[in-house]
Amino acid sequence: QVQLVESGGGSVQAGGSLRLSCEVSGDMSSTSFMGWFRQAPGKDREGVGSIFILSGSTFYRDSVKGRFAISRDNSKNTLYLQMNSLKPEDTAIYYCAARGDDNPTHTLKPSSFRTWGQGTEVTVSS
Repeated sequence: QVQLVESGGGSVQAGGSLRLSCEVSGDMSSTSFMGWFRQAPGKDREGVGSIFILSGSTFYRDSVKGRFAISRDNSKNTLYLQMNSLKPEDTAIYYCAARGDDNPTHTLKPSSFRTWGQGTEVTVSS
């Protein structure tokens, strides 16, 4: 069973940067993809991006392309989300998640991810 713990959230001004971390513990043998998701007040949870663990291949939603980057350090059992040029509309609780390879391609559909962290809050002020 994989356990995920996010950290690094906080309050920043528009245009600023923030790096979120997701510490992973437990058995990773069935995990092929990990992703970052976010949920703003009154909104549905939406996918930010995903990463194929073995190769580092990434995929992002259009609104964060060129601003956000997902990476992983397997030796440290940590997933990262580097967020640059932050905008007020990026304000949300951010979650990391993990899934297997039932779908062998990138997807940002939340229901495809079976293991979730508790979330870390990001607030971007204008």
